[in-house]
Amino acid sequence: MTSARRPFGQNYAWVVVAATFVSLLAAAGLRAAPGVLMTPLHDAFGWPRSEISLAAAVGIFLYGLVGPFAAALMQTLGIKRTLLAGLALMSASTALSLLMRQPWQYVATWGVLSGMGSGAVASVLGAAVVNRWFVSNRGLVMGLLSASTATGSLIFLPLMAAILQHGGWQGVAVTVSAACAALIPLVALLMAERPSDIGLAPYGATEVAAAAPAGRASESIGLAFSALIGAARKPAFWLLFGTFFVCGLSTNGLVGAHLISFCGDMGLPIVAAAGLLAVMGVFDLVGTTASGWLTDRVDPRKLLFMYYGLRGLSLIALPFSRFDLASLSVFAVFYGLDWIATVPPTLRLANENFGEREAPIVFGWVLVGHQAGAAVAAFGAGFLRDLTGTYVDAFVTAGGFGLIAAAAALFIRRGPGEAAVGPAVTVPA
Repeated sequence: MTSARRPFGQNYAWVVVAATFVSLLAAAGLRAAPGVLMTPLHDAFGWPRSEISLAAAVGIFLYGLVGPFAAALMQTLGIKRTLLAGLALMSASTALSLLMRQPWQYVATWGVLSGMGSGAVASVLGAAVVNRWFVSNRGLVMGLLSASTATGSLIFLPLMAAILQHGGWQGVAVTVSAACAALIPLVALLMAERPSDIGLAPYGATEVAAAAPAGRASESIGLAFSALIGAARKPAFWLLFGTFFVCGLSTNGLVGAHLISFCGDMGLPIVAAAGLLAVMGVFDLVGTTASGWLTDRVDPRKLLFMYYGLRGLSLIALPFSRFDLASLSVFAVFYGLDWIATVPPTLRLANENFGEREAPIVFGWVLVGHQAGAAVAAFGAGFLRDLTGTYVDAFVTAGGFGLIAAAAALFIRRGPGEAAVGPAVTVPA
């Protein structure tokens, strides 16, 4: 293909961003659905919340664990094929859940299969697209794509709650499956593998880059583990991994999976609780995009210190608030701005420490930490709720970990790119 067959010229990079954005929205919406399904499945089947939480935990963990292997596949099999396979598996797994009658079947469909599919459509996809298609504005674009993962997981919750009231949990499963299936032809039409394939330079560059050798798909597992072995020798990796563990623990694992249930304990209807999460999603789009812009200009360690510190304090305060609509609305706005603002500075530090080629794979392993933390919170909060009858201990504990992560972020080493704090400079590809 030549660039003449693609509209927009070098701005076609933004078309690729748009296709990536909506795919990340769908994956994040799928991962958020168990938070809406928890109480209806408990009522429909009589399953304990701990067993229902297990499916959410497995899905969240695999969503992260698949990341580094998906990133390696994107270097060998290609971004487009990996993305299409992920969307197909997401659609098939949620459709199969319509046949479930036992808890293990819920774990298998919404946990194992959908976790593997959505793991191929995760933040590593955004990292690969940004590194391949952009030279300038990388922080801004990564902020936008990162926002889609949280926005999708939150903004669709009121819609799913409304579907739940009229079509039951089966209606939610059908909607998610159909949405994922509808994206397959869109991605097949719009997604280009790399700028050079259509005769373009990366956005912000002046020369077309020679395509890197793709390698074989069978090499993906070895590539993922070799990147991990090299990264594990550096303390920066473990600090990024640990702080991102806390990020997952304090966002989609706790708030995303259990805030609706917590609100139900406090007498708030499910639709109203889902609406609060939707407000978080809207403000996350603003906050995370702004975080990407700041990451191009400010020391990312200072940003992480601020994000984790404020997040920890807000989680500790929430259970002791009035828990009325006003206090919850303030929490939703504040927490939304901070929800996943940690991603752009975390990716920048990964790029600085591990290089642009390996950084998406290393970031995939860091994302494993994020989803491990989310899985711990998704299961642990449900377990504590069954044990104590309240979510207070879970929220206060997560807040304490947030304060620890804030301090740890200041010790992450800056890599060779630390001098380039300002906007990226246009260079030949």
